Amino acid sequence: MKRFNIFFLLVFGNLVAQNTSLVNEAKVLPTIDGDVINDKAWEGISTINTFTQKSPDEGNPSTEQTIVKIMYSKKTFYVSVICYDSDPSKIVITDTRRDAPLDNTDSFKFIFDTYKDQQNGFVFGTNAGGIEYDAQVSGGGEGMSISSTRQSVGIGANFNINWDAAWEVKTKIGEYGWSAEFAIPFKTLRFTNEKYQSWGANFQRTIARRNEHVFWSPIPRQFSLNRLALAGTITGINVPSSRNLKVMPYVLGNKNEVKGEESLSISNNDFGLDTKVGLTSSLTLDLTYNTDFAQVEADEQQINLDRFSLFFPEKRGFFLENAGLFSAGENTYYGPDIEMFFSRRIGIVNGKQAPILGGGRLTGNIGGMKVGALNMRTKKIKDVSEGDNYSILRLKKELPNRTHFGAMMTNRQGLGDNGYTNNAYSFDGALGIGETIQLTAFAAITDPAPDFDNKETYSYVLEANRNTQAFTNQIRYSEVGENFNPGMGFVKRLGYRKLLFRILNRTRPKDLFGLLEIRPHITYWGYWKLNGGFQQTGFLHIDSHWEFRNGFRIDTGINFTKEGVEEEFPIITNIMMPKGTYNNKELHIRTNTNLTKPLSLIVVNKVGGFFSGKRKNTDTTLRFRFGDRFTSEIISKYNDVILPQGNFNTHLVRSRITYAITAKMYIQSLLQYNNQSDQYSMNWRFIWQQSAATGLYIVYNQTQDYDGIPIANSTKSFVIKYSYLFDAMN
Repeated sequence: MKRFNIFFLLVFGNLVAQNTSLVNEAKVLPTIDGDVINDKAWEGISTINTFTQKSPDEGNPSTEQTIVKIMYSKKTFYVSVICYDSDPSKIVITDTRRDAPLDNTDSFKFIFDTYKDQQNGFVFGTNAGGIEYDAQVSGGGEGMSISSTRQSVGIGANFNINWDAAWEVKTKIGEYGWSAEFAIPFKTLRFTNEKYQSWGANFQRTIARRNEHVFWSPIPRQFSLNRLALAGTITGINVPSSRNLKVMPYVLGNKNEVKGEESLSISNNDFGLDTKVGLTSSLTLDLTYNTDFAQVEADEQQINLDRFSLFFPEKRGFFLENAGLFSAGENTYYGPDIEMFFSRRIGIVNGKQAPILGGGRLTGNIGGMKVGALNMRTKKIKDVSEGDNYSILRLKKELPNRTHFGAMMTNRQGLGDNGYTNNAYSFDGALGIGETIQLTAFAAITDPAPDFDNKETYSYVLEANRNTQAFTNQIRYSEVGENFNPGMGFVKRLGYRKLLFRILNRTRPKDLFGLLEIRPHITYWGYWKLNGGFQQTGFLHIDSHWEFRNGFRIDTGINFTKEGVEEEFPIITNIMMPKGTYNNKELHIRTNTNLTKPLSLIVVNKVGGFFSGKRKNTDTTLRFRFGDRFTSEIISKYNDVILPQGNFNTHLVRSRITYAITAKMYIQSLLQYNNQSDQYSMNWRFIWQQSAATGLYIVYNQTQDYDGIPIANSTKSFVIKYSYLFDAMN
């Protein structure tokens, strides 16, 4: 029995919470205006004031005092913070848009593990400018990507920054520094049915000018706030029993113009409805009718110089809430190789947009099991489709120490006489061993595509990770059958086996030319065809990141690449890449200036072999801000390619400009040009947010595409949309 207990602690044990704090019930409700010091409601409330650096000086106390207080009423959870600063004139505000990154600005954010399962969390935050920042965490904050900084690549990410909840925050800047007050309705959160509860929690403050990140419950350098196993504990929460019913109707007017060889102009008005029903404190039903996403920012254009599919992440709000629950597949640094549920399949038929009639989603906990169910239906498109029905059922059992197992089934059903059916079944699991090791596994089988035998319709992934303060080690093996066909998913390529490994070291020298951290690492991945073992791709990356205390960083690396082309393909219009095996190497240098400054620059250069020739690649990002309201970003991606088959260059330019009138009202533009398709586009949005993703949106889109044709094709659309949140139980 003693040996069994030791084994159980090794496998399922976790770090003992390093900090504990009592949550007080509010005697007087605070005024949410950011003025914490003069608000008597916060007097006598338990204080959290011990913060430890993660960087630059790991383990040292914070250089500035931070005081956090928490309390609750029958309906609302309140958090306040006073960020004392010895020189308030140097407070940095880099952006005032909702969900803008908080790493390079004076900011405060926190995470609540309301189920105390070390798997799922809610993140809230703000900067000194008062922005609203919220996100959902799943999988214990450990994603499947090999990049530790990766956020939401799509449905499969374990950090969902695109989740928007209904809550409030206000900030104030004074001679003492700055302060903030948060009001988070209990209805926004999900928790168990127990009356008195303890939650996992952690708090993070960033002092931008010093590149200083401090935490209440200490976090080692290899982890982030999202590492729920390292969270502290807040106790004494008397959770109210309340019903949740929110109704979000919208009205919309739009005008679309298409000019080309055939021109047309269409104007119409529309309406729709979203409803959120809290069946229990941990189970939510979302319903949608005549679903519309006109307010969503346009996709970022991409240049494809390869023969495999591009991935465009999901941006539509309805599909992003609780997205981590439906995650199953394999992510990489460049996006997913396998995604069993890729929500952008919903609403696309044969490359054409299909309006969504409506549907519903059930998510939450039932009997200690996480449950997710979704059903959506698209409308009929004349001469294209009679409509489609999409269904998902997801079950997941979560255990302590980053351990879980689950299953998911997806079904896509074509309606009408010529309808078709696609089913896919997947199983996934993870086992945490101690504090640093995690083993993960994934397996799936699907219906074959039409006209294919029911063979090689499988995929699976096996992976082991070890993440310590000094080293990250990762090894992964995966296979995808030639006829693997998830009808509601995404697969980058078919019929291969893959090996991936990574070794990374973190070293923090003392007093060495201003260096903060050195990260030498080796990463390799290779793809081989299942039949015959022909190697399609090989990539060996040897690099070192040199990060300085002043915010400057330089990466120096070399890449060894191998591309096996089985069939010739058009690498660009009128230039074919012939069959063959191409072995190359290229130099890789990345630099960035201090990203907290009003003007910053990121440059990535690659020079070397490319298929049968040579390539010079330069990616440049220039960021400029004026005050705390105007921010801009210009991105240039340039390739100069010399091949025996012909020379060409590609150039993608993207500009994003934002002017914030207030933290909830701003104008944003996305301007793009891609010489590969000779296409430019613009997306202008005026946003006046009221609660969560509701409010007034005025959107203008224009796409101009010449494609070598003397007569241009031009598409213009103008949309006005207003939605409002009614809390029927308030």
